[in-house]
Amino acid sequence: MDQGRYKAAEDVIRKLLESRGVHSGSGNSYDDDTEALKALDLLGQVLDYQGQYVKAERLFRRALEGSEKVLGPEHPSTLASVSNLGSVLESQGKYEEAEAM
Repeated sequence: MDQGRYKAAEDVIRKLLESRGVHSGSGNSYDDDTEALKALDLLGQVLDYQGQYVKAERLFRRALEGSEKVLGPEHPSTLASVSNLGSVLESQGKYEEAEAM
């Protein structure tokens, strides 16, 4: 992703999610699949880098919800999702909500 190939990265991550039975649009079909949760968070990052903040926010929220359930609120992956969500909220000017993260 550091090379700016965001669309290619997005396509690869979406294919990975589909192969795991997870659709990035809506729904929580990942159950306890920690790799799918990481991929959702990563896809959120790719969309964030592309300025697609609303879509990124939705994915970060899904990843955070799943991580809290599966890994717990203090797990590093969960905390990374909190940070990513806070960042994208700030990018959208949702400062109070971002600060609450």
